[in-house]
Amino acid sequence: MSAVVMSRPNQSEWSSVIRFWLWRRSATRNSADQSRHLSTDVVTSSLKRTDDLRSDPPQAKSAAESPEAVERRKAREAVKVARDARIAERRATKLAIEAREAAASAAAQAADREADLKAEQETRDAEFAEQTAREAALEDERQAARDARYAARKARKRKGR
Repeated sequence: MSAVVMSRPNQSEWSSVIRFWLWRRSATRNSADQSRHLSTDVVTSSLKRTDDLRSDPPQAKSAAESPEAVERRKAREAVKVARDARIAERRATKLAIEAREAAASAAAQAADREADLKAEQETRDAEFAEQTAREAALEDERQAARDARYAARKARKRKGR
């Protein structure tokens, strides 16, 4: 079950609310409603016309267009522009710092990868050297065994003569 939330009308909507209320009262002609509320006769013409409620009086327009007011608006605009410029500068500085930190981090990671690759290559080179040394030692043992067999066979031939 959802509840309908109604907010109070803002100042610019009051005139339409009043006009609707007046129209509803005049359309229904409810005697009980008329006895409890204001009569439509007491409503002034300014409430019936929304143009008067929305527009500024001529004195207000001339005050808003006075040189002092224009100067104050320009000063406020200049302050706003300066504030926005400072905010933009802080953001740019922050982004530059983050970019430098990211570049430094990437360089450190690249250096770490390079060091890891170099250590792996050295490990592979050392293993290859050990394997080569084992194969050479095994070949030397085989050669020595073959030489020993050859020498034994030659010795048997000489003894047998």
